[in-house]
Amino acid sequence: MGDPAEERPPVASTRHGVDDESGGEDAQAVSTRALGEPDSPEDQQERHPEIPEQLAILPVRNVVSFPGTLLSLNVGRAKSKALLDSVLTTKDKIIGVVAQRFADAEDPLLFDLYRVGTACRILKLLHLPDASESIVVHGLMRMGIVDLVQSEPYLVAKVRTHQDRVTVTTELEALMHGVRQTALRIIELSPNIPDEAAAVVNSIETVGGLADFLASNLQLDLVKRQELLETFDAVERLKKVHTALTAQVELMELSEKIQDRVRGEIDKSQRRYFLQEQLKAIQTELGEMDARTAEIEQLRERLQKAKLPEEVAKEANRELDRLAKIPQASPEYSVAHDYINWLADLPWKKGTRDALDLKNAARILDQDHYGLEKVKKRIQEFLAVRKLRPAGRGPILCLIGPPGVGKTSLGQSIARALKRKFIRISLGGIRDEAEIRGHRRTYIGAIPGRIIQEIRKAGSNNPVFMLDEVDKIGVDFRGDPASALLEVLDPQQNHSFTDHYLDVPFDLSRVMFIATANYADPILSPLRDRMEIIDLPGYTHSDKMQIAKRYLLPRQIEENGLSGRGFAMTDAALDRIIASYTREAGVRELERQIGSVCRAVAAKIARKEIRSARIDAADLADYLGPVEYESEVAMRTSMPGVVTGLAYTPVGGDIIFVEASMMPGRGSLSLTGQMGDVMRESASAAYSLVRSRSAELGLPDKKLYQKDFHIHVPAGAVPKDGPSAGLAMFTSLVSLLQGRPTRADVAMTGEITLRGLVLPVGGIKEKVLAAHRAGIKCVVLPGRNRKDLSELPAEVRGDLKFVFADRVGEALNAALEASADESASRKGRKAARGKAAAAKKSRTVGPRRWRGRKSRAKSAPRRGAPERRAAKAV
Repeated sequence: MGDPAEERPPVASTRHGVDDESGGEDAQAVSTRALGEPDSPEDQQERHPEIPEQLAILPVRNVVSFPGTLLSLNVGRAKSKALLDSVLTTKDKIIGVVAQRFADAEDPLLFDLYRVGTACRILKLLHLPDASESIVVHGLMRMGIVDLVQSEPYLVAKVRTHQDRVTVTTELEALMHGVRQTALRIIELSPNIPDEAAAVVNSIETVGGLADFLASNLQLDLVKRQELLETFDAVERLKKVHTALTAQVELMELSEKIQDRVRGEIDKSQRRYFLQEQLKAIQTELGEMDARTAEIEQLRERLQKAKLPEEVAKEANRELDRLAKIPQASPEYSVAHDYINWLADLPWKKGTRDALDLKNAARILDQDHYGLEKVKKRIQEFLAVRKLRPAGRGPILCLIGPPGVGKTSLGQSIARALKRKFIRISLGGIRDEAEIRGHRRTYIGAIPGRIIQEIRKAGSNNPVFMLDEVDKIGVDFRGDPASALLEVLDPQQNHSFTDHYLDVPFDLSRVMFIATANYADPILSPLRDRMEIIDLPGYTHSDKMQIAKRYLLPRQIEENGLSGRGFAMTDAALDRIIASYTREAGVRELERQIGSVCRAVAAKIARKEIRSARIDAADLADYLGPVEYESEVAMRTSMPGVVTGLAYTPVGGDIIFVEASMMPGRGSLSLTGQMGDVMRESASAAYSLVRSRSAELGLPDKKLYQKDFHIHVPAGAVPKDGPSAGLAMFTSLVSLLQGRPTRADVAMTGEITLRGLVLPVGGIKEKVLAAHRAGIKCVVLPGRNRKDLSELPAEVRGDLKFVFADRVGEALNAALEASADESASRKGRKAARGKAAAAKKSRTVGPRRWRGRKSRAKSAPRRGAPERRAAKAV
């Protein structure tokens, strides 16, 4: 049985040829013959052969044999070989070639075969090296299988043949002419078809022969070929072939058109390249090269040295090719030229090597800054991670603290410790989004944003990049710069940051971004979420002393030319400047005051009034004038109704005073001092709490309902808001109504509720430091803020006494002085205890002693009873 499953499509020929060629396993037989020769008797016999009623059937895979064509078939199955052995011994050597319905059937029976095939004569047998055989068959005529006669050792079937009968008409001749022209067009478009095929097509005169020859050479699947074979009407078969030929011509013409276009583009590019190379060679030989060509070549070399990423290099080369075609007088020339310059100048693959010595980094940070242990620890952690994983992404830190605590200078120290380039841009007041992302090149004078500009200036793709004053970014109709920073400061996105001007991604993942701010609330919430917040508190008195001695004083001595001139400043003088001439969270004003003293001494030395100077505390008045800050706490709290509160501001903590007064009226409440809505609500809550607990506090209703109350917070020009002043307002009202002044060394903060609870507040660290600077000795805090004391310096915790209040009564006991009645009661109890002690010494031991004790117990009041009753009432 035939097995041409791996054959190429056969190239068939008509019966008009007798010479054949075979080319091996997949040989394709093509026969030609000189046209016009008379048919021999053998040809007459072949044209109308006698087909037996019973034929040996050779099933074949994936191929259809047509009458009048030659076909090469591989024979490998046992039944197929048995068929050949039997048929080749006969005279006519005629077999039936039938296509299998299913190619995977190894032993096909009648239901596995198509019922229409072709009666073929075996022309040649070839023995192949792999023990298989190849035959060349010639199709004679169509035949149909009527029934299967035998299945062993090979298939034999009863068949019925079909001979074409066609009446030639003018319409049929026109159809044949159109089919020939279409076939000739295909031969013309197909370079692999030999020229003899055109002669064969023109030589075929019968309708069926022309249809069968062309059908055998069409690129159709098995089902379509079998359909053409089973179309017994020759005219109908020719029409189907014409339709298939027309579709194939359209496809080939479209393919030829596309190939011509591509070939033309390639030829044009090759020709341009060839001419450019020739021009370069000529200019090189002559020693002449025009300035524009030299400039473009220089840009090309710079782009190659920049080692651009593949996507960026593709865009750069495209823009460079466009630049070469633009006239120099065109405005587009300068735009494209500047764009390529930017791409060539950026450090795409250029960076500095990190210094991963943790001890050296710690030494540099300690050398430049005093304290700030939390930040120094975070930098050392970053270095440790980078040492273990060099390909890690840069962190996004945000340093939040009052002015003058060293946020900006800390960034410079970090860059020095890492041996990286340092970049700083100030975002304060920026309102245009283009400052971050750049302008699009469609605008005149477009440039990249500040991020890309500073990266180019640094010449490194891994600098320390400081974004200063990130909390002072503005918003207007030109966009929101804070939103534009979201991509820059997101470690998951900034590896492909796209500037509007460049329009290609730039990797910012290796940059170490450090943002600074005075206050966290104005920062956009999504932006704040992308950064690691590190709080920098204000400095304590001892911190300022150490900073002044180690950094500020030596720097001012050097800057004012006092080095080597015997100038000195005692610790007492520095202490006086810190306590009496400055009041700030940072050290900028402290350095200015030290600089003022140094400049005044330098002026005296320059005038030769003195040769050297040693400044003590007593000398400061001559240089700085009278003291600027004095403690007002004792004076402001010497009368009832005045309470010292604690506030948190963007520049650190501060103390505030809450003053309350009353006058005849109807129980109304007035609030002044430029309070915000939340602070006004806290005042109303404090007033309501006092009225609701008037009986417990021992307050007569006349004072509450026949008096008007006024709460004022001084520094009225400064806006104030927040709930943390509620406890101070409640205490001021109780102090006023009970006539008990508050203690001068006590300050408090906390939010209150109408149930008398004291709720936690924020900014404890800054508030406590402000209290410490102001000379406060006792601080009243909400009980749930006890955990915040761990963030305070040890010396502050040691200097201050902390009272944690969960209810307002606990705060009153700690803050208010004793009343006159309580003071008299205490004196009376003290005198009674003295008399009892004297009587105890005079008694003798005996029964009278016990009786004396019993009577004293009945007559003397219990110790501490008034105090316990007062506390319970509150």
